[in-house]
Amino acid sequence: MQLSDFYPVSTNTSLKESCYGALGALIGLLMTELLCQWWLGVSPHWLIAPMGASAVLLFAAPASPLAQPWCILVGNSVSALMGVISASWIPDLALASAVAVMLAIAAMFMTRSLHPPGGAVALTAVIGGESITQLGFWYVLLPVFINSLLLLAMGLLYNRALGRRYPNGGKAAPNRHQTADPEPSKRIATHATDIDFALEKHGELLDISRQDLQALLQEAQLHALRERVGTVLCQDVMSRDLIVVAPEESAMVAWHRLSQHHIKALPVVDDAQRLVGILTLHDLMIDRQRQLPREAASLEQKQVADLMTREVRTARRYQPLYDLVEFFSDGGLHHMPVVEGEQLVGILTQSDMVAALFNLALRPVADKAE
Repeated sequence: MQLSDFYPVSTNTSLKESCYGALGALIGLLMTELLCQWWLGVSPHWLIAPMGASAVLLFAAPASPLAQPWCILVGNSVSALMGVISASWIPDLALASAVAVMLAIAAMFMTRSLHPPGGAVALTAVIGGESITQLGFWYVLLPVFINSLLLLAMGLLYNRALGRRYPNGGKAAPNRHQTADPEPSKRIATHATDIDFALEKHGELLDISRQDLQALLQEAQLHALRERVGTVLCQDVMSRDLIVVAPEESAMVAWHRLSQHHIKALPVVDDAQRLVGILTLHDLMIDRQRQLPREAASLEQKQVADLMTREVRTARRYQPLYDLVEFFSDGGLHHMPVVEGEQLVGILTQSDMVAALFNLALRPVADKAE
């Protein structure tokens, strides 16, 4: 143990988030009070002190596993129950207080609802005075459960209004293909099973969800990748000898051009070589309005301008290649035109991206061999 172990630990929380947390606690507790007085007509015991601790977690640390709805409602309620039982059965105040907190922690672990303010809820049942003691088991319902429920409702509204992810349920979002597979960027990253293994080996409770821990590890890995490949630009990797098509050309001409060159997309350019759209195999094969296969004969009657996609995601010539990794992996893009101003100067494909990253991965090995 060193003196530095007692120094404050940096939370890396921005000033804006700190202000949001403080303001949220003000709004949440005030609205809980007003609702208890107006809706329920409760004047005494409308709000107990442990709700202040719940507000800290709910508004200042909403991503914490200890601040989730189940923990707030169940954790506070079972703790209140343990506190009332201890106060009823144990006449000695000191012993009843210690036993109440002990039973509350045990009950929260058993119900998977660990919520630190629960310890204060249990303790309040013992030392809260005659007005609390007279409530008996009603203390569990009012004020504890009602306070927790109203405070949680305020937290849900407030966090959603700020765009925060709450509740933080720990489930990964479905991928763009609506299948059970994880997104491509996560398939060779640190898996959830690896996180579970490390957490089980660690043994102690960490105040971070598995999903958030996995996301932080992935962000660190991506940062390391950015430092490694950040100097590689689109112009270093892109194809320059382009196969293009004009808007007024026949869709069947575009089909034969794709087939002849074994490619899956054609940039559409005007007479000045300015990018005006892109035509893909999907555009030629699928009728987007009917979501049905397109008949081959209909291509003879269509122009490229009738079928092309006009809103095209593009890259800049001197843009770092790293910026585009997400679009080609989780974003599902197969090709991206590269422009300089409005002029088409190249195109990047998934094949270009894979080859470039593979060569970059081999570079340290080659350097070491030399």
